Amino acid sequence: MHLTDDHRLVLGPEPDDTRAVVLMLHGGAERGLHPIDERSVAYRRTQWMTTSISGRLARSGVRTALLRFQLKGWNAGHGPEPSPVADAREALAVLHAAVPDQPIVVVGHSMGGRTAAWVADAPGVVGVVGLAPWLPADDPVHALRGKHLVAAHGRRDRITSARATAAYVHRAEQVAASARFVDMGALGHYMVAGVRRWNATAVSATLSIVDTVAGVTSPD
Repeated sequence: MHLTDDHRLVLGPEPDDTRAVVLMLHGGAERGLHPIDERSVAYRRTQWMTTSISGRLARSGVRTALLRFQLKGWNAGHGPEPSPVADAREALAVLHAAVPDQPIVVVGHSMGGRTAAWVADAPGVVGVVGLAPWLPADDPVHALRGKHLVAAHGRRDRITSARATAAYVHRAEQVAASARFVDMGALGHYMVAGVRRWNATAVSATLSIVDTVAGVTSPD
C-alpha cells in the first residue's frame, strides 16, 4: 500500500502563499520490526509538536507534513537502506513531485534526526533540523553536501549524545553549506521538559533555513 493511501503521510494546513514544506520525522529504536501505528509514543510525540508548530509555520508560508514510519527500528542490514530511510525517501519523492519548485526542510527527533541527515540528498531537500538526534560517530555526512544543518541537543539527554551531535556537526561543516549546533542546556531527550523551547527551536531553525535559501537572511 502506498504511504498516501494508508494515511502515513499527513499534511498540515496549507498557507495562503506556500513557499516551502517541512517534513517531520519521529523517533524509534535501533532495532524493532513491529509496525508503527498512531498509538506509538514516539510518533505521538512528534505529532504533538507538528500540531503545535504548524500554525506558526503556515503563517510564514511553510506547510507541514508528518510521516509515520512503517517499522519501529532503524534495522540496518534488513534491506538496501535502514527502514526509516526508505520510508522518508518515499515521502520526499511524493512531496517533491507535488511541489517541485518549493524547498523542503526535514525535521527529525532522535532516530528521525538521523534519518533526516541520511536523506538530505533527496531532490528538493535544502536542509535538516535534528532535535536530540541519534548521530553515531561513524555516520556519513556526504548527504549534507551543499545543504544546511541545525542540530539541537540538551546536556541531560541520556538516550542520545549531545557530544556526539556536536562532533557530527563539526564533521558536517566540511561539506555542508552551513552547520550549527544549538545547546539546549539542561534538557533531556523526550522534549517534554522544555517543550515550548523545543517547539520554538524547531520553528526558528526551519524558518532560518528557508529564509537563507530564499536569500532573505542567513542562519545565526
